[in-house]
Amino acid sequence: MTETRTDTDLIIAGGGLAGATLALAVARIVPELRVTVVESFPLSPDALPEDYQPSYDARSTALAWGSRVIFEELGLWASLSEHATPIQHIHVSDRGRFGATRLHAEDHHQDALGYVADNRWMGLCLMRALAASGVRWEAPAEVVDMIPLSQGVSVKIRKGGEEQCLTGQCLVVADGGRSGLREKLGFVPRTADYGQNALIANVTTSDSHQFTAFERFTDAGPMAMLPHGSPACAGNVSVLVWTLEDNALEELLAMSDDDKCQKLQQRFGWRLGRIVRIGQCNHYPLKLTTVVEAVRPGVALVGNAAHALHPVAGQGFNLALRGLMVLLEQLRRAVDEGMPIGDLSVLGEYQRIHRQDWQQTVQFSDSLIRVFGQSLPPLAIARDTGLVGLDLVPSAKRWFARKAMGTGNRKPVIPTVKATEGSIRNEQ
Repeated sequence: MTETRTDTDLIIAGGGLAGATLALAVARIVPELRVTVVESFPLSPDALPEDYQPSYDARSTALAWGSRVIFEELGLWASLSEHATPIQHIHVSDRGRFGATRLHAEDHHQDALGYVADNRWMGLCLMRALAASGVRWEAPAEVVDMIPLSQGVSVKIRKGGEEQCLTGQCLVVADGGRSGLREKLGFVPRTADYGQNALIANVTTSDSHQFTAFERFTDAGPMAMLPHGSPACAGNVSVLVWTLEDNALEELLAMSDDDKCQKLQQRFGWRLGRIVRIGQCNHYPLKLTTVVEAVRPGVALVGNAAHALHPVAGQGFNLALRGLMVLLEQLRRAVDEGMPIGDLSVLGEYQRIHRQDWQQTVQFSDSLIRVFGQSLPPLAIARDTGLVGLDLVPSAKRWFARKAMGTGNRKPVIPTVKATEGSIRNEQ
């Protein structure tokens, strides 16, 4: 059979955190594959800043311990950790009731249970590493369609007002759940609307967070305060994740900053002292979105394109990252066995392995919302009893800690990749 020559091997639609991480992982672990990233935002390696100055209003991502392990395997953690605040303690409570549980990293022989990292810094670290990786970038551009071929796929991209086609072995959709590409390609998502919104802002308190993440369940929805700032010195800035119904959100956004702080104080309490400042407020509607069949011959969905979770447990990006590593393993296997990377047997195995993880993670985060969203007294008493029991029973506490640390029972992809971390830092 005559081999069909393609423009590239792997086409990634979307160069955000998920798409860029996959591109770097493939470049490091499966260097035989040619990778092309199609990203809608302009990108030039020459425009990457030499110095990074954190902004008070910087958006952040909660990274579980398992995600740190993955970034270590990819040789990126040394740079990421420069602006990743450790979560050494987690305090979970039910507002106005006695139930609470506490997790401590030292009890599990770890430096941290997780981290809070600036999105912009994570993107900058990825771009610096990718600039020297040989990954091809098409930006600004977007994938608008895909046609399956007998050997691979033909992907139509729009760039500079013109359309062109790229041929490759496989297309990975990593542009989130809002672009419309997923539906354009015929994938059908299942969506459950929580009837809530997530409000995200950075908050300054009079007391130091002491590297503690607070998860607070209230009758109006869950809220979290995650430690932010210096990785070495506990500060007074936390990342607020506040779930609000539509009317409450509109009312809050119309308030002055002082009134917002007062309202937050009423809902969160005084565990961090007085709330003295709230930064820029971003918000988005909360929905649970899953795609049961996330692969087809020549195409796979990853990240939010495949599943979008409620942020209550901070598992969205961590779940996505674990899924990327499963896909990476299958790409490595396909190349080793001489199989086309877009073959359904390759992509189907990625889906089969990752399915159990995302089902368990979805069930875990969704059940928290369902259980703690009920205000009936019998359920409230049961919740409090459960939280106290969780705090007292070691085996239950270890289970909860594993969920919070987001390991997903995965094993390292390529343990030897850690050895390249020094050379990657030099490239940056």
